[in-house]
Amino acid sequence: MSRAHSPTTPESRVPRRGDVIEVLVEGLGPGGAGMASVAGRELAIRHAVPGSRVRATVTGRRRGRLEGRVLEVLEPGPHSVAPRCDHFGTCGGCAFQTLAYPRQLAELQRSLVSMLAARDLLRDVAVEPVQGCADPWHYRNKMDFTFSNRRWVEADEPEGARADFALGLHVPFRWDKVLDIRACAIHFREADALLASTRELALEQGLEPWDTKAHTGLLRHLVLRKGFRTGEIMANIVTAREAPEALEPFAAALLARHPELTTIVQTVNTRAASTAIGEWERVLHGDGVIHEVLLGITYTISAGSFFQTNTAQAERLLEVVREEAACGAGDVVYDLYCGAGAIGLALAKTAGEVLGFESVPAAVEDARRNARANALANVRFVLGDVLARLAEEDDLPAPDVCVIDPPRSGMHPRMIPALVALAPERIIYVSCNVQASARDLPFLVAGGYRLARIRPIDLFPHTPHVECVFTLERRA
Repeated sequence: MSRAHSPTTPESRVPRRGDVIEVLVEGLGPGGAGMASVAGRELAIRHAVPGSRVRATVTGRRRGRLEGRVLEVLEPGPHSVAPRCDHFGTCGGCAFQTLAYPRQLAELQRSLVSMLAARDLLRDVAVEPVQGCADPWHYRNKMDFTFSNRRWVEADEPEGARADFALGLHVPFRWDKVLDIRACAIHFREADALLASTRELALEQGLEPWDTKAHTGLLRHLVLRKGFRTGEIMANIVTAREAPEALEPFAAALLARHPELTTIVQTVNTRAASTAIGEWERVLHGDGVIHEVLLGITYTISAGSFFQTNTAQAERLLEVVREEAACGAGDVVYDLYCGAGAIGLALAKTAGEVLGFESVPAAVEDARRNARANALANVRFVLGDVLARLAEEDDLPAPDVCVIDPPRSGMHPRMIPALVALAPERIIYVSCNVQASARDLPFLVAGGYRLARIRPIDLFPHTPHVECVFTLERRA
């Protein structure tokens, strides 16, 4: 046992920053960190596996609990596995690659039950087992990588390693540093080679990466997307200015190396904010879109479109929503916060009429285009603020089913009474943030509904996120 890693904290004292302690990891917390107890306090340790005994250092305190990082694993937990990614532990893309996948699902289930029970939502309903991904590797159909002139140098790199160019992902809690990603175990398989070629060509052609402090440079992001069912691949290069004299040769060289690219798009973001969303787009190759197929419906995906990043599990999510909606030929469905209309279009084949409501013009345009392309005439999409349009439209048919898939923050407080006033027989609440839905659901229950089913789905293996479909039925 080295002096530097020896325990330094008496068990009776609350640890302070810099203290080294030995603890047993008891489970996973809501953010995916391993949870332990020390001196009556919770300690969250990133990348610590439940059941393992670790030597950890305390790094600080956040939101009333201690935080730490692993220095050494003394005894691996019974569900510990070797990570597949060389970047694991530095990259923040995966929270627990070192935990066997079946145990990940069990921990997601335990966390979900605990959260909902704390809101008194499980009196008359049980949480169904989390539906896992058949293959939890290389499942992502979209990845957003960042260019930077401030590369995070990893501990095992040789002295003098280049630090002025990176193409990869932000290091957790460091907005100014980017980890150069050489390979990723969760994005689609062709993405590794595309990432490497983009990096090599940018360096060869002397294209400058973006400097987040000085707001200089050209290359900002590389967004790679694939239609798993069609095989189509898009490269979206986000730049600080149009610069056709630089981008067109760059795109041509990338296409020469990778003729499998269906389309190459340039998105121009002249603003300081570090985002892959820009003010305008230029198509450099192909027609600027790719396609994906879910439940027999073909979706057109543009560079700025939202689309679920796990194709197989997105299809399973739509199946679950369709099962819970149980639409008949005469039913009217409201799809609230409909986005590009994925849910509404999936329900249109069995429902009588589907009305989608969305405030983002580009999303509504995508939804209408997808409805036309799939010859679904019983779907229409209403553009505008959901609450405002519900109040303004006086000729809308009363809904039998309302599907609501709100933003990560949950429903607007005024949306809940508006939804109750619509009085549908069933409400299907699709949630990507269980904490937000656990806050909203008691108000729907108080408004005359009972929580009938809870069906969680793992859309993002190796992360603490879980998608949940809550079915509420109107009480007689």
